[in-house]
Amino acid sequence: MRIAFIGLGHMGGPMAINLAKGGHDVVGFDLVQAATEPARAAGVTISGSAAEAVAGAEVVITMLPAGRHVISAYSGTPEAPGLLASAAPGTLFIDSSTIAVDDARQAHDLALAAGHRAMDAPVSGGTVGAEAGTLAFMVGGTDEDFAVAEPILAVMGGRIVHCGASGLGQAAKVCNNLILGITMIGVSEAFVLGEKLGLTNQALFDVASNASGQCWALTTNCPVPGPVSTSPANRDYQPGFAGALMAKDLGLAEQAITSTGVSAEIGLLAAEIYRRFADGAGAGLDFSGIIEDIRRTSDQGVAA
Repeated sequence: MRIAFIGLGHMGGPMAINLAKGGHDVVGFDLVQAATEPARAAGVTISGSAAEAVAGAEVVITMLPAGRHVISAYSGTPEAPGLLASAAPGTLFIDSSTIAVDDARQAHDLALAAGHRAMDAPVSGGTVGAEAGTLAFMVGGTDEDFAVAEPILAVMGGRIVHCGASGLGQAAKVCNNLILGITMIGVSEAFVLGEKLGLTNQALFDVASNASGQCWALTTNCPVPGPVSTSPANRDYQPGFAGALMAKDLGLAEQAITSTGVSAEIGLLAAEIYRRFADGAGAGLDFSGIIEDIRRTSDQGVAA
């Protein structure tokens, strides 16, 4: 298929490359020219503008920083027509950005009003999953559109879940990352407490990883070096999933919690904890680096 891919950054670039390797005719665009070079070298045709990229495409995939960017790209301006006005009627738009549920539904409605089809399909798996083609996709849209999208997404991912109607892919993503943020804080607090009590990190890991404390934040992304050799803790917390991204995703969860009236005290506190982390040194560290903040504030509390 002819696929336009808008947004060729750390996630979008490898995704577009995998589509090209999978035999699709991929035309890409990114505002940052340097981001386009790896894709160009791997067989992605680079267009001079987003509008040019989508002209003639059967499918348009967007991977952009925030909801306002998606809506702006879709809508355009009086001086510069957006993606919806530039695409052929009936084009399938797939947005893989991580944005607010309300923004995803607005983008969907804009696409339908312009005579197109639209789905939200945010991803999990980070840059490693994007490069390896093993991302997990959480998809919101109709059954008919999902049937068209699934084989395309399968080129970029290892697991594709149809979560329901428009916006529910984003809903699944925000709920999943709410769990992840909360559990990473809990695991990190437990390790710091264990250290203060005299437990070795390995001993605590050996117990919790085979008991009721077992979770992904512990057994895959363990926040202390040693027990899990592939975790970022062994690389000075170089990010697989940066603290700034976790802060962003928990901010989206906070919006959803507020708009629905859910009593989610731990979720709101987790959002605040990661917001502080990202405002400090944690923006460019892996989100598991939150343990360093917990250690630091724990030591300050003892000193006080």
